[in-house]
Amino acid sequence: MKFLKYSKALLLLMMILPWFTVPMLGKSSFKRYLPAGLFIVFVVRIVNFIAKKRKWWWWYETLHPKVSGVIPFMWGPFLIGSMWILKFTYGKFVRYMLLNLVVDGAFTYGLVYYLQKFGIASLVRLKKINLSLIFFVESLLLYGFQYVKELTMTKE
Repeated sequence: MKFLKYSKALLLLMMILPWFTVPMLGKSSFKRYLPAGLFIVFVVRIVNFIAKKRKWWWWYETLHPKVSGVIPFMWGPFLIGSMWILKFTYGKFVRYMLLNLVVDGAFTYGLVYYLQKFGIASLVRLKKINLSLIFFVESLLLYGFQYVKELTMTKE
């Protein structure tokens, strides 16, 4: 397949392109939601560590042999995407959950297919519904983190 030779470039683009939207996010929103974004990156890293041990999924392609293939997703779409989702939906929990359901569903039922097709990653011992459940829990953790952060900031 001719796309396989572009899989590293695709990973790099997935990491870099979301950062071009940061100026549109705004300085105050960036500062406000960055801690929550970093928190979700940390959570995704822990989940990926568990997934590697239990062989839930496998990354075939990486940017560097010593760096996991999930790193471009963590520092690209997960970090920046989480901040955008919080910017548009924080304070409106139902809207937040619906948007997360759509985005996570697009990843799980759309992008996972292409990641496998391009030889980047694939699910091994995990079904797509279980991946959706993991994303659901992560979205609850993200919102909860931001809620607690906002609560403590208003008390100061």
